Amino acid sequence: MLRDFWFVLIGVLWAGFFVLEGFDFGVGMLLPVVGGRAEADRRDVLATIGPVWDGNEVWLLTAGGAMFAAFPEWYASLFSGLYLALFVLLLALIVRGVSLEYRGKVATAAARAWCDRGIVAGGALPALLFGVAFANVVRGLAMTSDHRVTTGFFGLLNPYALLGGVTTVLLFSLHGAVFLALKTGGPPRARARAAARTLAVPTPLALAGFLAWTIELRGGESAAAVAAASVAALLAAVVTFRAGRDGWAFLGTAAATGLLVATWFTALFPDVLPARGEGAGLTVESASSSHYTLTVMTVVALVVTPVVLAYQAWSYWVFRRRILGGGPPVPAGPEAPAGPEAPAGPEAPAGLEAPAGPGTGARAQ
Repeated sequence: MLRDFWFVLIGVLWAGFFVLEGFDFGVGMLLPVVGGRAEADRRDVLATIGPVWDGNEVWLLTAGGAMFAAFPEWYASLFSGLYLALFVLLLALIVRGVSLEYRGKVATAAARAWCDRGIVAGGALPALLFGVAFANVVRGLAMTSDHRVTTGFFGLLNPYALLGGVTTVLLFSLHGAVFLALKTGGPPRARARAAARTLAVPTPLALAGFLAWTIELRGGESAAAVAAASVAALLAAVVTFRAGRDGWAFLGTAAATGLLVATWFTALFPDVLPARGEGAGLTVESASSSHYTLTVMTVVALVVTPVVLAYQAWSYWVFRRRILGGGPPVPAGPEAPAGPEAPAGPEAPAGLEAPAGPGTGARAQ
């Protein structure tokens, strides 16, 4: 019972990471498009994620830590086979974090341009690699009898996994574009809406094709139902966005992203890492920690998790207003969700917002 509970909880943690960090990655990828050439507009774009991006990354640490503690065999086998890919992923996340933190501290336009490149690459590479990695987990990896993965790096770049990577890049980009349309005003909002309209055609097609392939490879009726719900949520997001309901559209892209992860985990169960070929894969039962370990983890999770969720919800509420180019605050409107809107209240991290003044893209107060 506890093994199944932790498998579901890890799925929830990964879904939370994809939903919250997904729009961060999308904002980073779209920085040159939505930010344009004006420095004030680029600062407005980055200010939308300034107060929250590092908090969203905590979901990655929590999901990885939960996998390590609850299913150590799963964690160890994944790192034995995906070591190089995960190294590139971590390097991209480091470059992204450094670029976001130091962009406002550098003294020259050339240095800011390099930071912008780091932000774009730090959004695109993780978006691609997470899709490739999870697709390979669902597809299965070649393993020895002691569950050491023997699939090489280039073996991970199979057509199904590459489609998974393209799908997550498109989905995160659309998620980020809708988020920017919800959180900005003026020229950045107009560019964000144009980007979202462009992405509204290929993204549902890629998601539907990838999920159909997923169900064909590994999935029953439950996984098929979750996959259909993911595609339906994305189509609903596109329709509501075209109707000017940015808040509902953001909820739709968030639901589609979370349901994509739910499809993966539903298709996997009761396996955690299927094997390709003659080797035996890892199951929830064979990969889990002892009952005592899971019991202690459950008690801690039940106490700590509500506190963490309440704090993060509060932080989104504090920074909920639109980012404006020096104008007055814009009301959220009835269509906007109560979650992430534009910042108001405490200052965003250094370097991610414009100095106050007309036309500088200052944060709405």
